[in-house]
Amino acid sequence: MSPEMLTRPIGKSGIEASVVGLGTWAIGGWMWGGTDESDSIDAIRASIDEGVSLIDTAPAYGQGLSEEIVGKAIKGRRDAVVLATKCGLVWHVQKGNHFFDYDSGPVHRYLGRESIVHEVEQSLKRLGTDYIDLYITHWQDPTTPIDETMAALERLKQDGKIRAIGASNASPEDVAAYLAAGQLDAVQEEYSMVKRDLETTLLPLCIENGVSTLSYSSLALGLLSGKIGPDRVFTGDDLRKDNPRFSLANRQKVAGLMRAITPIVEAHGATHAQVIIAWTLQQPGITFSLCGARNADQARENAKAGRLRLTQTDINAISEAAGTHLTDLDA
Repeated sequence: MSPEMLTRPIGKSGIEASVVGLGTWAIGGWMWGGTDESDSIDAIRASIDEGVSLIDTAPAYGQGLSEEIVGKAIKGRRDAVVLATKCGLVWHVQKGNHFFDYDSGPVHRYLGRESIVHEVEQSLKRLGTDYIDLYITHWQDPTTPIDETMAALERLKQDGKIRAIGASNASPEDVAAYLAAGQLDAVQEEYSMVKRDLETTLLPLCIENGVSTLSYSSLALGLLSGKIGPDRVFTGDDLRKDNPRFSLANRQKVAGLMRAITPIVEAHGATHAQVIIAWTLQQPGITFSLCGARNADQARENAKAGRLRLTQTDINAISEAAGTHLTDLDA
């Protein structure tokens, strides 16, 4: 029998969650070439069946669509889920800092008190729940003091609407300001074998202050999945189409890494993606790995990474192979 899903605490909140989380950006369809609701619901339910409790979503993923799909999928199973969603990317008001435009109009980064109170109610409704386990500021708003944002979040916590507070896309200075203003339990940032700058910026601060890190893009938008070879072509609004990280040269280097770690992959009866997620979860300061899945098979594959137990020898060998093959990757 394979080991159980590894779980870890979210900061000092008292909440435990599976180390592998389901990220639902792609489920919202936006920037990922559309979505299939039925497949998405199957992916979420398969994740829960496999022991994944952490599900991460956001209003911005398809302007509420991802949250609505998550809400449908977890109906009747809310107690099995640690639900993370976000606030701070808004289209109901034009305050704060203009960020980008949807077809339907402008989106601002805004973390004012009244806006957060409005956003949490909208998210609760879409998700079909009366509380959110981890509420994360999605992007930082330079026009609102973090003290004001944190006071609003702390109030939501007192009212039982949220259980823990997180921040995403935040600088070390932002995180220090959150810590000074209240209890910050988690940060959510991009981290992968090909993007490791967090190790010298945020992670030391998080380790020192007992803040969990939810890493997203652990497979670098699929580059490290072992499934995107040199011949793959991206089309439509797929955000990988013109991304220099997916250059032919990069994909050839990644193919070299995949060949190098194949003996470890085979020894564990795993896939390359599972081994890379497991390696990510053993890096100092990385608490959780958020992995996207668009169907039940992908969800089951990701979940198995949380049951994988790499030895220190394995981790050292994988790190060495990454150092050999992934140097000088295009950004």
